[in-house]
Parts: sequence; C-alpha cells; structure tokens
Amino acid sequence: MTTTSTAAYWEPLWARGRRYRQLDGPETRLMVEHLGPGHGRPALDLGCGDGTLARHLHHELGYRTTGIDISPSAVALAAAHDEGPVPGPVWRCADITTSDLTALPQPAYAVITCRLVYRWMDDKAAFLNRVRHLLVPGGTFWVVTEIAGRREDTDPLQGLGISPAETEILTSGWSAVHTADLDVLRCYALHP
Repeated sequence: MTTTSTAAYWEPLWARGRRYRQLDGPETRLMVEHLGPGHGRPALDLGCGDGTLARHLHHELGYRTTGIDISPSAVALAAAHDEGPVPGPVWRCADITTSDLTALPQPAYAVITCRLVYRWMDDKAAFLNRVRHLLVPGGTFWVVTEIAGRREDTDPLQGLGISPAETEILTSGWSAVHTADLDVLRCYALHP
C-alpha cells in the first residue's frame, strides 16, 4: 500500500513534471474576501507545490509568506520562480505531519493555507491539530479541497474528493467556519 502523504509518493510526480490545478480569478477573489490584506503578517502555505499560492499571498496580498512542501523538486521549482529583484517567499522542504515545526521561520501564522492537500493527509485529525498549534488567535486556516461526488460518474478522477466524514473532521472544533464553492472544489475559511 502506498501512503500518499509521503515524499516517496510525491517526489517522483513533481520530478517528472506533474503539475496541478492553477489558481484562477474566482479563487483569488475568494482569498481576498476571506483573508484580506496581509500588511506584512506571516502566512504559511502547506503543500506549496510550485509556489503559485505562496507567491500570490506574498506579492499580491502582502503577507510575509513561507511555503513548505514534502517534495524537494516542488520546493526547487517554487524557488526557481523567485529569481528577481523583489524578495519572494521563504521556501522549506518539510513534512507538516512529522517535521520539527520549530524550524519554521515563525512560531505562529496569521494565515495558513492548504490548497489541494487536505484530501491526501492520512491522519487528518493529527494534521489539523498541528495546524491549530501554528495558527495565531484570530487567524485563518484557508483550505481548498475537492468534494466527493461533484464530478461526472464517468470522470476517472471522480473519487478524488473528501467524504462527508472527512468534511466533519475538517470543520469540527473551529469557532467559525465559512465556505464557498468553486465547481468541484470547496473553500473553507476556518477560525480558532
């Protein structure tokens, strides 16, 4: 059995050039609405992949962003986009489920994002517990994930979404939960 939340699973995919759904206008507008301007506050993008979301938080919304990913190839790809005169996000190769989180640049973050990653976490409750410890009081945990059953029955990716039980694990224990739908995706703004 292959565990999908490990570097052994993700590294070959990134190294071979696999790419995933890019940010679009409706999604970035929802981020503006739910996250607001960064004003230099710290943000952490979990499973940053090629760094698109982390760069958007950093350059467009004004957060001081760190992007982490379990795949060294993904982190290298993200860092390769920042070879310009304006400093970009900080990039780290780390496993949110097992790495020493005290090695991150900040002890806590105003915004933590998790785009197209939650579904792949083997122990979702433990993952969410680690996120809660990294989120400042009043912060926002922004999750974008596919919902089960939203694709056509004939779509080979029909089973990618999270189940109602996984949704319950995600949304339990927060003081406020706001959602917005984008085709097969649902965006969650979760507040401690």
